[in-house]
Amino acid sequence: MQKSNYSPPIPDLWTGRKTDPSLGKEYWYQCIEMLDIRQPFQKTDLPDIALLGYACEEGVRRNQGRPGTAKGPEAARKQMGKLANHLGGKRIADAGNVICPSGDLESTQKTLSFSISELIKAGIFPIVIGGGHDIAYGHFNGIRSATKGRIGIINFDAHFDLREPLDGPTSGTPFNQILKENEGVGYLAVGIQRSANPPSLFNTAESYRVDYVLNLHCCINTDFRKAVIERIITFTERFDHIYVTIDMDGFSSAVAPGVSAPSPIGYLPPFFFPTLTAALATGKVASIDIAEFNPVFDQDGMTGKLVANVVETIVSSKSKPSV
Repeated sequence: MQKSNYSPPIPDLWTGRKTDPSLGKEYWYQCIEMLDIRQPFQKTDLPDIALLGYACEEGVRRNQGRPGTAKGPEAARKQMGKLANHLGGKRIADAGNVICPSGDLESTQKTLSFSISELIKAGIFPIVIGGGHDIAYGHFNGIRSATKGRIGIINFDAHFDLREPLDGPTSGTPFNQILKENEGVGYLAVGIQRSANPPSLFNTAESYRVDYVLNLHCCINTDFRKAVIERIITFTERFDHIYVTIDMDGFSSAVAPGVSAPSPIGYLPPFFFPTLTAALATGKVASIDIAEFNPVFDQDGMTGKLVANVVETIVSSKSKPSV
């Protein structure tokens, strides 16, 4: 690990409503543990889940996007601390941030990859919060390093992110890099908007045999939602491990204004949450991340609260390991 690319957790970021001590730990901020991944893991006393920040917006800057995503992990922690405690005994740790000093995106992605690999090998489920969608390249490589077998990627996103890294990687290139460098990897993109992806990217998707669902089919109509869920389940059956990545710009800007590339025609929570839950219910998800949360452009903390509820949904889906 490049220690210059890592910042340890800060307990003071976790705050919430004051409660009567006799009621126990009623909110997340009262339950979160701290995990410094620079230190050797004590394998007899590890959390079930680790929250890792990817405080990096260099890929967004290179992709001519709006700055601010580097602030996403800190803003998300402030919202997660306020969540009511329905953890059911699951242990969650804040594992600090992977950071990007001096615009060195490539070394930042390597540090993320190492961190993900170490967490998975230790039996800790990672939830990573970004940060630009360049998070996906380092995250995938970490999963690949820690696992054996075929990996499928499910990306909830308005964009394919299949651009060629002509002048180096950006937030728009990660899945092109992954598919070019790895055989047998599957890619399913859910929420693709035709207006946000030129024909060349649809051609690239076809050349890599990418499966995708257009945003017009990502609606709250029961039949449409059921059809998308069936597509996801069928996709997961082909792979040993699934990497789920959620770009917040896949949501409508009506519910997620605080993103790098907002759009009014994205999907809504009544579609997204049952669909995500179905993917998690397959039991194959090895790791997950949330990208492109940009608190600089948020309104009333709405996007941050949505991110927190996405994390809570992921955590709720994880079974408490038997002792």
